[in-house]
Amino acid sequence: LSLPSHLAIIMDGNGRWAERAGMSRSKGHLAGARAMRDVVEHCAKTGIGQLTVYAFSSDNWSRPAAEVAALLELFTSHFRSEAEKLERAGIRVSVIGRRNRLPLVLRRVIAQAESRTARCTGMHLRVAIDYSSRAAIELSVSSQTGDAASNASALLPPVDLLVRTGGERRLSDFLLWECAYAELLFLDVLWPDVTSSDLDNAFADFARRERRFGNVPQRAIAS
Repeated sequence: LSLPSHLAIIMDGNGRWAERAGMSRSKGHLAGARAMRDVVEHCAKTGIGQLTVYAFSSDNWSRPAAEVAALLELFTSHFRSEAEKLERAGIRVSVIGRRNRLPLVLRRVIAQAESRTARCTGMHLRVAIDYSSRAAIELSVSSQTGDAASNASALLPPVDLLVRTGGERRLSDFLLWECAYAELLFLDVLWPDVTSSDLDNAFADFARRERRFGNVPQRAIAS
């Protein structure tokens, strides 16, 4: 089975999942965090080299203040509780996106998790928080001219497969540059309900696709 080297996931549907169950949206995000834990574990065991997940976009700041606060608290507790487990599993974790708008305590636990797993050689997990692909592209361009405050590259390796849950069919400012030739798969299942079987089906679908990168099919060349 040909697996994607770099898998990207837009984890969509937490709020709708909670509303359908008569719960607050924050409960949906909590369920989504549990789903993410299972997905990370399954991807690492399957042999995915890089996994990038969309946790909080730069546009999500416009959500109700209570929901944003609950999300930031969830991120903080999640990084605290998961860093040791990730290290034991050999998974390196990094956070992409702006950090200067995040609470200080969250910035600290992110830095601690990154430092703790920096030497891990298994799957590289990237979590996008306060992330905008357009902003990342602008940063990359400005860094080439010496105008950026950060000397770190804002762009990631190319994405092989992008999966979005929740039934929506758009990229929502996520890895636009990196997804130039990505295979796209949109699932109707809400994120908290995603299972390892959904992922395995996505990988099987990816393996059946013929990736040509602008070239003609190999069978056409042979003929």
